[in-house]
Amino acid sequence: MSDLSIVVTHAGAREERTVTTGTRAWELYADDADVIAARVNGVLCDLAHELRDGDEVEGVAIDSKHGRDILRHSTAHVMAQAVQQLWPDARLGIGPPIENGFYYDFDVETPFHPDDLDKIETAMRKIIKEGQRFSRRPVADAEALAELKDEPYKLELIGLKGSGHGEDAAEGANVEVGGSADGELTIYDNLRRDGNLAWKDLCRGPHLPTTKRIPAFKLMRTAAAYWRGDEKNKQLQRIYGTAWESKDALAAYLAQIAEAEKRDHRKLGRELDLYSFPEELGPGLVVFHPKGGVIRRVMEDYVRRRHIEEGFSYVSTPHISKDGLFHTSGHLPYYADTMYPPMELEGARYQLKAMSCPMHNLIYQSRGRSYRELPLRLFEFGGVYRYEKSGVVGGLTRVRGLTQDDSHSYVTPEQAADEIKHLLNFCLGLFRDFGLEDFYLELSTRGDTPKDKFQGSEEDWATAEAILQQAADESGLELVPDPGGAVFYGPKISIQAKDAIGRTWQLSTVQYDFGQPAGFGLEYVAADGSHQQPVMIHSAKFGSIERFIGVLVEHYAGAFPPWLSPVQVQGIPIAERHVAYLEDVAKQMSERGLRVEIDDSDDRMQKKIRNAQLQKVPFMVIAGDQDMEARAVSFRYRDGRQDNGVPVSEAVERVAAAVASREQV
Repeated sequence: MSDLSIVVTHAGAREERTVTTGTRAWELYADDADVIAARVNGVLCDLAHELRDGDEVEGVAIDSKHGRDILRHSTAHVMAQAVQQLWPDARLGIGPPIENGFYYDFDVETPFHPDDLDKIETAMRKIIKEGQRFSRRPVADAEALAELKDEPYKLELIGLKGSGHGEDAAEGANVEVGGSADGELTIYDNLRRDGNLAWKDLCRGPHLPTTKRIPAFKLMRTAAAYWRGDEKNKQLQRIYGTAWESKDALAAYLAQIAEAEKRDHRKLGRELDLYSFPEELGPGLVVFHPKGGVIRRVMEDYVRRRHIEEGFSYVSTPHISKDGLFHTSGHLPYYADTMYPPMELEGARYQLKAMSCPMHNLIYQSRGRSYRELPLRLFEFGGVYRYEKSGVVGGLTRVRGLTQDDSHSYVTPEQAADEIKHLLNFCLGLFRDFGLEDFYLELSTRGDTPKDKFQGSEEDWATAEAILQQAADESGLELVPDPGGAVFYGPKISIQAKDAIGRTWQLSTVQYDFGQPAGFGLEYVAADGSHQQPVMIHSAKFGSIERFIGVLVEHYAGAFPPWLSPVQVQGIPIAERHVAYLEDVAKQMSERGLRVEIDDSDDRMQKKIRNAQLQKVPFMVIAGDQDMEARAVSFRYRDGRQDNGVPVSEAVERVAAAVASREQV
């Protein structure tokens, strides 16, 4: 057998090795049980992949991002196999890995019941114990159609793949028919130890070597889901599950889920009387109640002031426009699926605003501009409307009507890098003021996405991506690549923030745009008198106010720091005769801009304290006869600490100082 020269990489180190022809990737990692797949020349492969001369190979650990995706996708296969064992007439939809888990869609006669999950898990454990081998098998389209003739949804995906639309057919479709440079289809056979076929599925892979390499899993819930996400299609049954590299990791995740349920902003919104989602309005539309309105106003006042401090000018634009504006900006046709249908009015077509940038371009365009005016920074609270499908809207984090702190910086090409750094620092400072301290950046580029989905030239994209890359590198934060995640008019940086229980939320985005300035014919007069095209940089600090409030509610579990709390101080009179005294204390606090309420109900003092704690009010001031005589209060904190005999002036200063510092108590 002839020798092959390969390179094995690990943690940045490169090792040249000589192996024999026929060597498979698993042989390089036979002593490392944590490696469950390999990246060969940058492509994820099964460990059974046969190596070739010149290959560069890197092991994929089960606890890495890609390792977990592979683990979860393999577990989804095992779940689908178990479902078809228990319900032989079940037909398969799509079963991709998702963040923290996986799902698989099934066409079954009767919807799944929660009790069915126990039966499926039992069948899965038997399959895992068998140690069935995942075996990759390339097939021609015609072969796949013949083999999967009883799986109508797989046949539809194969047909769409043949028309060039397979990967875009539905969320997760790329795990079935995507990823191969030559368009090759593959089927994965689950083989028993005697070599007999146990089950098979259309899939691009890669997978674990065997089912026995699944250390820990749990099925979480069932849901209904339309085939390919289209409500015009048949409704399928979806089973969600999770899988982890160890039982300890699974237990930690389940504990996080339990904590997240306690912090669910939809539940807390009801309990704290912050907002609601009336059915009469329709899905994805929220109304803020008075207490939620306080939080929103404080946030709006804060971010308006911060934008002005950072050199932005406040503007305002309408909620509706002729649709020609969105054709000029390029949002139509690129963004048409997420915009509300047009309205016919007076012989013209109008669209609800889905973004503010085209209207800001009109402000820029309203008169001639000089290079001396740049950077020109425009900002508004823009109410926008996006047609999210009803199956994906949920709470405040995915809505149809939202308010963006939408801003646009118009700069010379030479100013672009500094402006992006300026915006990143602005965003990070804002998050820290709201108590978020743990961040990383995500750089979204075109990747391998077909170029016809984007505006601009190769040179435009290369320049923009290089500028964003440099700004991200200089931030000192962890940078995660997101190839294929760019918007149609340019690449973007997203700031991902971790909350109090370790979940990651996408918040601010900073986007480089060369498409709209060209489409609108935006110009400025340069120092040499020539007319030049500016670069437009989009940034939304909160992303949307609604989403950011939802994140904060869950981050703080509803116990906001005093500066954000709807009620900062609850006055608790021990008896009715103490109400007037506390009203005077409240007046002094109100004169300092503090938000105070007095509980003058007939409840006993302990019940009033309990009510204030349930409403997560940060401070309580309690007054009885001795307090009135001493011009003092008992000053109680949310966590139960209490200082008695605190002079009223000191109590006012304590609250005012906590609000001014934005500290948590």
